[in-house]
Amino acid sequence: MEKELLVATHNEHKKEEIQQILGQYFEVKSLRDYELNDEIVEDGTTFHANALIKAKYCFEKTGIPSLGDDSGLVVEALGGRPGIHSARYASDHDFPKNIAKVLEEMEGETNRRAYFVTVLCYYSERGAEYFEGRVYGQLLEENKGHQGFGYDPIFVPVGYEKTFAEMLPEEKNAISHRKNALDAFLDFLQP
Repeated sequence: MEKELLVATHNEHKKEEIQQILGQYFEVKSLRDYELNDEIVEDGTTFHANALIKAKYCFEKTGIPSLGDDSGLVVEALGGRPGIHSARYASDHDFPKNIAKVLEEMEGETNRRAYFVTVLCYYSERGAEYFEGRVYGQLLEENKGHQGFGYDPIFVPVGYEKTFAEMLPEEKNAISHRKNALDAFLDFLQP
């Protein structure tokens, strides 16, 4: 097993997913493994800034190379909203309300183009390195599917006829924005 990597999350599912992808390079740890229970205040104005805040916090607390991420939905017709406010757009992590707000704002709009983005920040003694992944698609006018989370029920990726929420987890994970960002990170790790 390689050196440790601290992922700025309390979510054990996310930790396991990242461990599966990065297993040959790192032993992935979460905030729980280090009993870091403080809420990390994400007050940046960009995905990059919020990813940096999380990664730098973890590195400064432990001295272990750390990975922070920030993700969101960017809707062209809404000028990029909800963007960095995706998780709290209408209500804090209440995605039925967040989705309802987006659908209300998109009512009658013919331009349904949107993308999901994940920005990863790897922070070590060498400072910050960034990796970005995107998946482009269209927004539906109503929810479809029960898998996934967040805005998955209204997002159909380009080249597909079903939403992320209608896909099996392994289908979504093979093409997701997080996977694309982690692939870029893997490219960086390989000499």
